[in-house]
Amino acid sequence: MTAPFRVLVTGSRDWPSPSVVWAALNDVRADLLVSGRPLVVVHGACPTGADTQAAQWAAVAGQFTTSVQEEAHPANWRPGGVLDRSAGFRRNAAMVQLGADVTLAFIKDGSRGATHTADLAEAAGIPVRRWTA
Repeated sequence: MTAPFRVLVTGSRDWPSPSVVWAALNDVRADLLVSGRPLVVVHGACPTGADTQAAQWAAVAGQFTTSVQEEAHPANWRPGGVLDRSAGFRRNAAMVQLGADVTLAFIKDGSRGATHTADLAEAAGIPVRRWTA
C-alpha cells in the first residue's frame, strides 16, 4: 500500500479567502492524481478560518473519492476548566512532529499561531507554501 501524502494546513482564525485554501488543496490533489497516493488533510480544528475551510474542502472531496481523508487536531484549551493559552502552540508542535509532506500556511496580519506552525515545519525540513493577507 502506498503511504498517504500528508498536507498540514495552518492558518489564521479569520483567514478571509476560502477560495485560496480550496485552490491550494486542489493543486496538491491534482499533483497526486498520477501517483495514486491518498491525501490526508491535517489541521488544527479551529471552528473558523483556514482550518475550517480545509475541513470543508476535505468533506466535499471525500464525497467523490475515498482517497481524501481529514485528520483534525483540536487544541485542549481548557484542561480541568482552566484556560491554557499555550494549548494551540503545543498542538501545532505535535502536528508538525507527526510529519507532513508539505505545509500550506495561510497567514493574515502576521498570525502568531500560523506563523509558529510554518516556522516549526520549515525547521523540521517540511516544505512550506505561504499565503498572506
